[in-house]
Amino acid sequence: VQLVESGGGLVQPGGSLRLSCAASGFTFSTYHMSWYRQAPGKEREFVAVIASIGGITHYADSVKGRFTISRDNVKNTMYLQMDSLKPEDTAVYFCKVVRRSHDYWGQGTQVTVSS
Repeated sequence: VQLVESGGGLVQPGGSLRLSCAASGFTFSTYHMSWYRQAPGKEREFVAVIASIGGITHYADSVKGRFTISRDNVKNTMYLQMDSLKPEDTAVYFCKVVRRSHDYWGQGTQVTVSS
């Protein structure tokens, strides 16, 4: 299993970023996929999850209405569209899949929201 995040960077408050998570080594289309984030000095926290099929999604209250999770089961890639970014969204963002009761994580991508 390999998960590779990309798309992070520095953005001003109110700006947007789109993160990607490229997956390989497993049948991507059959697994729920999640985004998490970890800010400096804080524990890793849930951001959003998307079901394997059907487009069912769930978001943390802190990002609801601003972030959109999606996936492309042909490209084996998951996305996180982040709009109306706030300084408190600054964190390393990770994608995760749970396969055979084991959590697999990517290496993370840094998102910094600052003026």
